[in-house]
Amino acid sequence: MTPPETPSNSPALSPATPAQGHIVHNWKVRWFILRQNTLLYYKLQGGRKVTPPKGRILLDGCTITCPCLEYENRPLLIKLKTQTSTEYFLEACSREERDAWAFEITGAIHAGQPGKVQQLHILRNSFKLPPHISLHRIVDKLHDSSSGIRPSPNMEQGSTYKKTFLGSSLVDWLISNSFAASRLEAVTLASMLMEENFLRPVGARSTGAIRSGDLAEQFLDDSTALYTFAESCKKKISPKEDIDLSTVELSGTVVKQGYLAKQGHKRKNWKVRRFVLRKDPAFLHYYDPSKEENRPVGGFSLRGSLVSALEDNGVPTGVKGNVQGNLFKVITKDDTHYYIQASSKAERSEWIEAIKKLT
Repeated sequence: MTPPETPSNSPALSPATPAQGHIVHNWKVRWFILRQNTLLYYKLQGGRKVTPPKGRILLDGCTITCPCLEYENRPLLIKLKTQTSTEYFLEACSREERDAWAFEITGAIHAGQPGKVQQLHILRNSFKLPPHISLHRIVDKLHDSSSGIRPSPNMEQGSTYKKTFLGSSLVDWLISNSFAASRLEAVTLASMLMEENFLRPVGARSTGAIRSGDLAEQFLDDSTALYTFAESCKKKISPKEDIDLSTVELSGTVVKQGYLAKQGHKRKNWKVRRFVLRKDPAFLHYYDPSKEENRPVGGFSLRGSLVSALEDNGVPTGVKGNVQGNLFKVITKDDTHYYIQASSKAERSEWIEAIKKLT
């Protein structure tokens, strides 16, 4: 990908990119230049662009779709639809190039809305999963014959693996189907699906990644990492998971809820759980998003508990993964320690303050 040029009125990006023709729907390489609210494209001869431009796409009122999965054998597409409903399909050479182009074009579309542009920059690295996401719903749609992921043979290090798909393809699919707003969120969702045995890694590249203690690093957003569906997508509930919860502790008013990563007490691995904070009485419960029933898998009273951030004193021994900056600890009245990881410092501060008010 050609980097942005710095002089004023210069093109933001200028790579040669395949585009689909409007009359004959074949694919032709074109040289694109992004200028303010217009995307120009040129013919190429001898590796150089031919002036004047072959055409232009006015970006005012355009809608952009990225990732665009309308062509199964072309996973690196961007789709632009103008105010006159003309559709343009642009194909990048790599996922990184495609996403960089989409980000710059989206910024140009909203150039007259500074607040929207700022929001796009924040969203690019966002991590804010919806509070009531259903992993079963995601899995059902993944298996849908018309709109789901279609496993196919893929090769890694000379070996062919049947019925697999690429890590980057699943991330694209999750974003395209509005289950995630950013690649970071999609990777976290994919890690949750793998942690709950809906997916499993295939081959050395993806299998090696699961040794990481950090949930966000266990699934690889990579075109060389292979995954497949687990044989059993319906996880059975064991009697050990059926905990005794009184009606009283679940009767409090919900004051905050959201997704956080929690470290297990025995295996010390990290799992994403939906946490619900209640008052009157003060309890913090956590739910397994892979289960369809709305029943906590754990929880504890906050009366007499202590909560604190863990960045000043470092990460305690036994806590795995890259958790500096977003980790906090809750110590209950009976001296049980819970290590919890938020997605950002701001989110961690919000949870700590909310819990402190109830202790």
